[in-house]
Amino acid sequence: MDISDLTEEQRAEITLVKDGLRISKVVATRAVKTKNGDFFVGFSGAWDTTQEDAGGMGADLIDAMAPGEQHDAIVQRDMTLKQAKIAGFILGMQVDIQALGHTLGGGAISERDHQVATQAIKRNYGKLIAGAVAGKASKTVDNGDE
Repeated sequence: MDISDLTEEQRAEITLVKDGLRISKVVATRAVKTKNGDFFVGFSGAWDTTQEDAGGMGADLIDAMAPGEQHDAIVQRDMTLKQAKIAGFILGMQVDIQALGHTLGGGAISERDHQVATQAIKRNYGKLIAGAVAGKASKTVDNGDE
C-alpha cells in the first residue's frame, strides 16, 4: 500500500497533520572521514520557545501564566514545517563548514581544498535555502570540483 491507495479523506488527514506540524528544535551532525582521521561536529538549534518541562528553563514563567497563556507560550512559538526546513538548511550549512574547519585544523585537507569546499557549500545551501523560502526544490548543486 502507498499514498496513492488512500482515499481522498485519508490524504486530507495527512495534509492536515503535515500543515499543523510544529517543530521546536533542529539538529544537524556531520562526520568527515579522511585517511588522516575522522572529524565529527554536531549542532542543535532551538527555536524561540519556552520549555514546558517541570524544572526546565522558563518553568517558573510558565507556572505564573494563566492556562490559556501557558498553551500559547508553549505552542505558538514553534516553527512550521517550512520554517524547520529552512532552519535545517541554515544549521546544516554551518555544521558542514565547521566540520571542514575541523578537517583543515587537523591537517586532513589543504587550505585550497577547504576554500573550494566552503564556497561550494555556501553556494549549494544558498540555492536550497532560496528554494525552501520560495517553496520550490533546487535542481542543481555543485560538488566543488573545478
